[in-house]
Amino acid sequence: MSRADVTPAGVYHRAVVYGLFLILLLPLAGTLLYSLATSWSATILPEGLTLKWYLALWSDERFLRAFGQSLVVCFGALALSTVLILPLMFVVHYHFPRLDGLMNILILLPFAVPPVVSSVGLLQLYGSGPLAMVGTPWILIGCYFTVALPFMYRAIANNLQAINLRDLMDAAHLLGASTWQAALLVVLPNLRKGLMVSLFLSFSFLFGEFVFANLLVGSRYETLQVYLNNMRNSSGHFNSALVISYFFFVLVFTWAANRLNKDKP
Repeated sequence: MSRADVTPAGVYHRAVVYGLFLILLLPLAGTLLYSLATSWSATILPEGLTLKWYLALWSDERFLRAFGQSLVVCFGALALSTVLILPLMFVVHYHFPRLDGLMNILILLPFAVPPVVSSVGLLQLYGSGPLAMVGTPWILIGCYFTVALPFMYRAIANNLQAINLRDLMDAAHLLGASTWQAALLVVLPNLRKGLMVSLFLSFSFLFGEFVFANLLVGSRYETLQVYLNNMRNSSGHFNSALVISYFFFVLVFTWAANRLNKDKP
């Protein structure tokens, strides 16, 4: 502990930070306790603790199917985003750097249009005809791609600016590498951190997305958030167990992403 931490101002600042952290944790702690309670109505603390709500949740085939389908559409959208965005960003930043300003405007369009408005347009466009995809995971993957685009583009663009792309490519060319060899063997490894950050941010947002999933596919391809909405009238203990399981999964995913993103000695 440094000297600044033991001064009155340092102690005050630490107390404020810990206090805010505790306030943020209280709702989560209450939800966790309620998910473990046998009954909790007229008493300050639960009458007893049990794991039956978690056992009921993780033995529910409908929940497992919704959980798996959420992973499928999220990973599918992220894979599509990675395959399309990385080459596009390389071409823009290396060959047409003046287009970066235009791209920054275009990638904000998904945030400019409310999800409900976008969903109505997509329902009319893909509800019938040769491209009828409403009610299928394909339309969700396409929607999630547009949602993930701003997160991925901005994170990777910052990484490209940090590594000084043009100088790195010129150095690779001097050593005899072709443009695509330099892009794959030199530039891409240097984008690992930016790519990991963008994928994690996008996954965290997409895994909790509800509006597109509910309006475009609903119960025909039930995702985790749609399942939670459909189960809102069931036991509160059961729903609390679902929320805590969701939070725990995101927490584990965050930890794994941080571990993978650490530089190896």
